[in-house]
Amino acid sequence: MIEIPKQFFVTGTDTEIGKTVVSAMFMSALDASYWKPIQSGLEEETDSQFIKRVSEADESRIIPERWVLNAPMSPHASADIDGVQISIDDFELPKYDSRHLIVEGAGGLVVPINWEHTMLDLIEKLQLPVLLVARSGLGTLNHTLLSLKALQDRGIRVFAIMMSGPYHDSNRETLRRFSGIPVYELGQLPKIDKKALQVAFSQLVSLEA
Repeated sequence: MIEIPKQFFVTGTDTEIGKTVVSAMFMSALDASYWKPIQSGLEEETDSQFIKRVSEADESRIIPERWVLNAPMSPHASADIDGVQISIDDFELPKYDSRHLIVEGAGGLVVPINWEHTMLDLIEKLQLPVLLVARSGLGTLNHTLLSLKALQDRGIRVFAIMMSGPYHDSNRETLRRFSGIPVYELGQLPKIDKKALQVAFSQLVSLEA
């Protein structure tokens, strides 16, 4: 079974890739707290609200965002619209009362958070190991391997890759061989609620198993 660090950062190879569902799965299965440092976009429920709803987590385990921005855009662009300035020094790991802390990024790995720094800089500042979420289908090999290189060039440990979407044995095997990192798959879920997420966690498909 996947070895889970006490604190870790969930990032992805792109936006809308399944980071929040993966975070919800871990929240449903673990004694964990959740923190979204930057929420960009308020048209529907926030990621923190989604996590609380589907994982049925207690309010005390949902740590408030450091920045909440209105427009569903890259944080640096959304901050400009809201007339605020995000600094890399705004962020430090929050206190929490649980076994694990899950920190989820906004957008892809190198999305700008201001006009100088990216999400990669934030991960480096927080000094957290990474769970890298990637699509399972066509195009994922290039995006995932480039993302891994960007993380490894900064000396950031990636403890696992989580492919999200229809199961894809060839891509899973390729990523495992080229990266040397455990690769898991979270398939498409017919329903997203606490029970379904707990079952998904117990059935993670891994080449390491």
